[in-house]
Amino acid sequence: MPDAVALRIADEFDAWTLPAIRMTTEELLHAAHAHRPEALMLSSGTRLDAVTVAALPDEVRLVATVSVGHDHIDRAALRTRSIALTNTPDVLTECNADLAFLLILGACRRTAEHQAVIRAGWGRPLGMTEMLGIRASGRTLGIVGMGRIGRAVARRARGFGMTVLYHNRTRLPPALEDGAGFVPELHALLPRCQILSLHVPGGPATEGLIGAAELALLPPDAVLVNAARGSLLDEDALFAALDTGRLAAAGLDVFRNEPHVDPRFLTHPRLFLTPHVGSATRETRTAMGMRALDNIAAFCAGQVPDDLVG
Repeated sequence: MPDAVALRIADEFDAWTLPAIRMTTEELLHAAHAHRPEALMLSSGTRLDAVTVAALPDEVRLVATVSVGHDHIDRAALRTRSIALTNTPDVLTECNADLAFLLILGACRRTAEHQAVIRAGWGRPLGMTEMLGIRASGRTLGIVGMGRIGRAVARRARGFGMTVLYHNRTRLPPALEDGAGFVPELHALLPRCQILSLHVPGGPATEGLIGAAELALLPPDAVLVNAARGSLLDEDALFAALDTGRLAAAGLDVFRNEPHVDPRFLTHPRLFLTPHVGSATRETRTAMGMRALDNIAAFCAGQVPDDLVG
């Protein structure tokens, strides 16, 4: 945990010694049974499946995840044991949107390839038609999932003169749309997207949301960005679309088999990649930890936490 979060834990809570590195599931259970806490505080890298939840001591009444997403936690298993769940929305919106836009620009401008040239020593001027990217400004951006982060990406896109279209389960009020065009059907949105950015949560309902059929609907030379969940994207279909030229490039922060990604990601030239770091700034990680502690403090005081997941 960031220093300020660790200090607050030491000052305000009776807590197990903070680990220097991420606990394994076995270590988590050992600590829980040794300490018998009312609340568990964990991040998205720690999975709580049904077996783990069933093995928690009876004293645990709350799980506070330091993340917005909670697909790493078996919510049904928590409900069976009457254990509440909180998350940390809002505080990581801007950093995640910044990262998504970094992926857009990095993929469009072939940044990974240009970095490789520099790291290899460069050595000669590039020709007028050599390693040309795509201008991001002025293009049409399609956003799938117009929640807090999707809307923050749309705000940044307007600064680049982009036309913003979006697909969402329900249409937003005009004030939240802020000029973005609503497209009710995903398959109707895709042919209009020169750049497509994904911002929907993971889970069974969105598993494989973008596969071969969806990628085939994008216009030629489209760019795909995913800073949401790796489960949204069929990775085999992604590589096929890149290899055939259907996609010009992709920018990804999330993967299906994190942190052990498909080896093809390591060598493909048209990919701009980051290792699931959407919230990885000092300010945001500290704010996330503090928000989780706020939820724990409220719960243990008999109040309803602000971020209780229904």
